[in-house]
Amino acid sequence: MPPAGSTVATETLTMRIEHIALWTTDIDRCERFYAAYFGAKAGTRYVNTAKGFESCFLSFPEGARIEIMKTTKLSPLIVEPGAQRMGLTHFAMSAGSEQLVNELTQRLRDDGFPILDGPRHTGDGYYESVTLDPDGNRIEITV
Repeated sequence: MPPAGSTVATETLTMRIEHIALWTTDIDRCERFYAAYFGAKAGTRYVNTAKGFESCFLSFPEGARIEIMKTTKLSPLIVEPGAQRMGLTHFAMSAGSEQLVNELTQRLRDDGFPILDGPRHTGDGYYESVTLDPDGNRIEITV
């Protein structure tokens, strides 16, 4: 509900998440991980030496993007890999089918990545497994 006295736009908003951003210590490692397991394509690397900032957008076939970022001037808080924290705690990637969830989960497991849960049917109707990317971010792999 808009605040009293505000106007309501006549054009309907069409919202979607444009991208999420992740700090990393190794952009190349993240590029390889998301390309190998999730089909990401890396865009042009952006570097701002004055700000000690470097980033790269990873694009996925259906339009989602992840910005992976590195800094030399800030000190992002390092948390335990897979920590359940307030705020963003995971993101989900859709594999398309239960079979593909199973296959990708096994491939990640075989390659040494931790599988924290699943694959399994959840109480809220998902079929998923949970893994960690190289920086410890939780990824749900869903149908």
